[in-house]
Amino acid sequence: MTGMCYVALTVLVACAGTNPAFDNAEGKLKVTTTTGMIADVAKQVGGEHVQVEGLMKSGVDPHLFKASHGDIAKLEQADIIFYNGLHLEGKMVDMFEKMAGQKPTVAVARDIPETKLRGWEGGEGQHDPHIWFDVRHWMSATETIAAELGKLDPAHADSYRANKEVYLKQLAELHDYAGRQIASIPEQGRVLVTAHDAFGYFGDAYGIKVMGLQGISTAAEAGTKDVGDLRDYLVANKVKAVFVESSVPKKTIQAVIEGAKKKGHEVRIGGELFSDAMGKEGTAEGTYIGMVRHNVDTIVGALK
Repeated sequence: MTGMCYVALTVLVACAGTNPAFDNAEGKLKVTTTTGMIADVAKQVGGEHVQVEGLMKSGVDPHLFKASHGDIAKLEQADIIFYNGLHLEGKMVDMFEKMAGQKPTVAVARDIPETKLRGWEGGEGQHDPHIWFDVRHWMSATETIAAELGKLDPAHADSYRANKEVYLKQLAELHDYAGRQIASIPEQGRVLVTAHDAFGYFGDAYGIKVMGLQGISTAAEAGTKDVGDLRDYLVANKVKAVFVESSVPKKTIQAVIEGAKKKGHEVRIGGELFSDAMGKEGTAEGTYIGMVRHNVDTIVGALK
């Protein structure tokens, strides 16, 4: 009788698709991510089979983010961890290396060919981590996330694959939209000046010159020379608008505006862009697609 009960229990477990790697009350895969952009993809692909926790909320700068004890607990409790990679989460790299020995810990930039990554000037062979600003790179990240979820949870692999295909179609439409909208700006006006150099991939993908006051990482503050050089460029080229970022302090870009004004050139703030963090949860900008559309519409509205 005991043997029959064991066989029956085994069959029930198999039919339920239970995976001992994430056996919990909800029966869902526990996914912890760093940025909100990655969390959004995990939700889109994972659907009803995942429970997603993003560590970095709206307005948080990932370059400077330091995990709290609560964040570390969420990482330890996760079945799988997704992070950006390419040193975006600079203060957490060692932690991810240790976590990789305990559970799947995946850099979503992993499968983007190195030849398609932008260099990081002064970064000693490192690459620009802001891959989400070329929607095609984010499609690669989506493929990576779907593949890893399916590998860990094969019982729902077909669901992850189907969700991925739906989302990839939406991303392809977003990529086309961004290209058409930026192309509508007169060519001489296609200059995007921002608080830090996060939009390089965006510029390459959609044909707009990008200039950032700070470098690729916000860990290095802009100096007096940086402010002066950008001020002089705005004056010489009669650039009319600059943009602030939701996750970067506005004081340095304000210094550039004031400097240009003293030289007789009026520069206005064209709007706030979402760079290293999305908008608030529950808003359109609180999703990756909504964030990109907001940025495109804001840029076009100010420069067209």
